[in-house]
Amino acid sequence: MTRIIPIVVVIAVALVACLPLLGDNYLLRLGTMFAMYAVLALSWNIIGGFAGYPSFATAAFFGLGAYTGAILQGAGIPMIVAWTGACVMALVFAVLLGMAILHLKGHYFAIASLVVAEVLLEIATSWTGLTGGGMGLNLPVLQISIEAQARLFFYAMLTIAVLALLMNWLVSRGKVGFALRCIRQNEDASSMVGIDTTFYKVTGFGLSAILVGGAGAIYASWVFYIEPADVFSVLLSVKPIVMAMLGGAGTVLGPVVGALVFIVMEELVWRNFLSFHAAVLGLLIVGLIFFLPNGILGLVRRRRAAGLKPEEEGAA
Repeated sequence: MTRIIPIVVVIAVALVACLPLLGDNYLLRLGTMFAMYAVLALSWNIIGGFAGYPSFATAAFFGLGAYTGAILQGAGIPMIVAWTGACVMALVFAVLLGMAILHLKGHYFAIASLVVAEVLLEIATSWTGLTGGGMGLNLPVLQISIEAQARLFFYAMLTIAVLALLMNWLVSRGKVGFALRCIRQNEDASSMVGIDTTFYKVTGFGLSAILVGGAGAIYASWVFYIEPADVFSVLLSVKPIVMAMLGGAGTVLGPVVGALVFIVMEELVWRNFLSFHAAVLGLLIVGLIFFLPNGILGLVRRRRAAGLKPEEEGAA
């Protein structure tokens, strides 16, 4: 079974990559949003799933990346270089922030990480000379067709989503993942047996930011206009947590499954309950999390284990 999973993942990525061939702009937009959601959920999974730290800083990293990419492109920097700069900016910011707040635990850390996005939102709103303030910031328009733009940003977001998935896989199998899981189980005991908990927490926090910054920069290029309330929205911190929990936090594929389920629910609810879609979507999410505390992958594993149990008893 373990050998089959990588093959299934490769096939799934190849099928998603074929979306532009269908010639449906609506599906292509959904595919781009799904890839972006997957990046956010997979990135949060590093610090929230593996380490168990309830981070609400995703919106801060996303907005910082969006503004970094937009400002660099406005200064004449090539788009891909601007995206790379956004990743670096998000990483440096996360490392410095992590050194400042990762000594906090539980709801204290959650509140501290949540406040960061609000602080950056106020800075972006006030710093009119650089960010455009509350009026927002326009990005240079690409001199290619709309269809070509849609394909470009879809493949860019899909690429960074694949990198996020690969990052989760490498972390889960490596020393960093082992240390983060130990921290989640018992941080004090981990420190006593020689694990440098501060180093690994800051490392995990940095990894949870780097690709989110890139996704923010790609998003800014995709929509050609950003404003503080959009890219620093608290929903960008809440959605990744919900998606990771839906699929299975602390697993490699769980956040991807959760992102797929979430975007399907979001589209269905938006179409059928336009006037009060937020309330309906919220109830659906709460219900799913209540009945699936370990996520969809946790349910699959439980059922598979239950199916194997009779066979094991018969063999005994």
